[in-house]
Amino acid sequence: MKLPVTAEDLAQLEPGAVVFLDGVVYTAREGVYKRVLEDKQDLPLDLTAVSNVNFHCSPAAAPDAEGSYRIGGVTATASFRFSKWMDEWLTRTGTKIIIGKGGMPREAYCDILVPHGAVYLTTVGYGTGALLGRGIKRVRDVHWLDDLGIAQAMWLFEVENFGPFIVDSDLNGNSLFAAHGDEINAGLAHLYEGLRPPALRRYGETDDRKREVM
Repeated sequence: MKLPVTAEDLAQLEPGAVVFLDGVVYTAREGVYKRVLEDKQDLPLDLTAVSNVNFHCSPAAAPDAEGSYRIGGVTATASFRFSKWMDEWLTRTGTKIIIGKGGMPREAYCDILVPHGAVYLTTVGYGTGALLGRGIKRVRDVHWLDDLGIAQAMWLFEVENFGPFIVDSDLNGNSLFAAHGDEINAGLAHLYEGLRPPALRRYGETDDRKREVM
């Protein structure tokens, strides 16, 4: 997919599809969200004009001989931790693709992403940070590095064949994570049928499968 992504491009995406990206991707997570949305600081650039793809990640960055940075890899971080900022952030920036791992809370797909015409992409399992790093051709810029550090700074990456990423949600709010979670949970209780209660219990532990976090 060519970036910035268009509404027509997004309309073709279905949960489970695999995509690669060409263009400019930016990083923003809690450090940036707090600074811009809570502390009311201005964005350091006209982000809407540059990129509409936000990657929740921690880059492995090292200075290079040209005064820029070499990115050896990028490790995705869990997006559900940032859901409370997403509605305001998408309104502010016009972002149309969120990339991370683990998906978003179920209600976020329909209540936040759908109204903004946005979708969610997830990384493919663990250990792909170096693979994704190969798709970063150049660091276009980095903002708030001294203040926020490498993981929390806002990076702008020029990428080519950047991926693979799996489409988790589409423009209608259908989610691969949610659908498979429902399928697994529907048969989960059957696995425990006939088992005796646990002999030892840790504080707060329960065998109520509706309350257990798997």
